[in-house]
Amino acid sequence: MSLCIYHNPRCSKSRETLALLESRQLQPNIIRYLETPPDITTLRTLVSQLGLSSVRDMMRRKDALYSELKLDNPQLGEEDLLQVLVDNPQLLERPIVVKDGQARIGRPPEHVLAIL
Repeated sequence: MSLCIYHNPRCSKSRETLALLESRQLQPNIIRYLETPPDITTLRTLVSQLGLSSVRDMMRRKDALYSELKLDNPQLGEEDLLQVLVDNPQLLERPIVVKDGQARIGRPPEHVLAIL
């Protein structure tokens, strides 16, 4: 079984999701995405695994940086948004748990149970 979590230890939902996994005796590969940001190929894969129609759906839209960068501009294409996430990984919604080719955003943490 392949299991990983894109984790930010400073985020309460990320910590809660990791604790939920560990309470089920699951030891995911922990990817601290702020230290090791995902590349564009990985982000494309995550969009697909999450079943999202747009990169925006895995971005933190309420983050001040999202507004500062004017990311709600409909002229920005998916490739533009992917590059923004590579350059600004703090905009990635968190946590994301991936298991065997499926992914879920842990907001709330219980959402990840659907793929376990």
